[in-house]
Amino acid sequence: MDKKNLGVSVAEALLQRPVHSLPPSEPFTGAGVYAIYYAGGYPAYATITKRNRDMPGSVPIYVGKAIPPGARKGGFGLDTTPGCALYRRLCEHAKSIQQVGNLSLGDFNYRYLVVDDIWIPLGENLLIEMFSPLWNIVIDGFGNHDPGAGRYEGERPAWDVMHPGRPWALKCRPCGKSEQEILKTIKAHLH
Repeated sequence: MDKKNLGVSVAEALLQRPVHSLPPSEPFTGAGVYAIYYAGGYPAYATITKRNRDMPGSVPIYVGKAIPPGARKGGFGLDTTPGCALYRRLCEHAKSIQQVGNLSLGDFNYRYLVVDDIWIPLGENLLIEMFSPLWNIVIDGFGNHDPGAGRYEGERPAWDVMHPGRPWALKCRPCGKSEQEILKTIKAHLH
């Protein structure tokens, strides 16, 4: 019952799931973990694109989780009805991609796994450890939400430096890293 072994079971179960085009075509119920894959023409991601074109769903660019509503207020959200948390989260990501000018939603796929609330954080953490996804490790901010009025004094996420277009990110202070600095970090991470 080692927690790492339990996390591996969740990760392996996710990787057995089919790959779908983003966004989900129909709503579904549940909370859980997911992986997003990229196979488009953005030059800095050529290594990821090649692998995902050769074998779809092989290298996630991002790994995430969707927890049930109310779980953020403490505990794990046990006995909380998950509703369509995972579906909504994937749709939010699709919207972020649609708002930028240098990515195409048609180049993204995903797979997901609905799991009991207690396994969600463990599964996400293990998947990030296994794959070191670029948008989790190097280019932070893809999963960020609009911080809201009065909170725009924070830095613009690196993701929005590389992929400008989300309206709320333009209200934030400039990022501490330039696009060229981020590109160097991407190159080092992918090689």
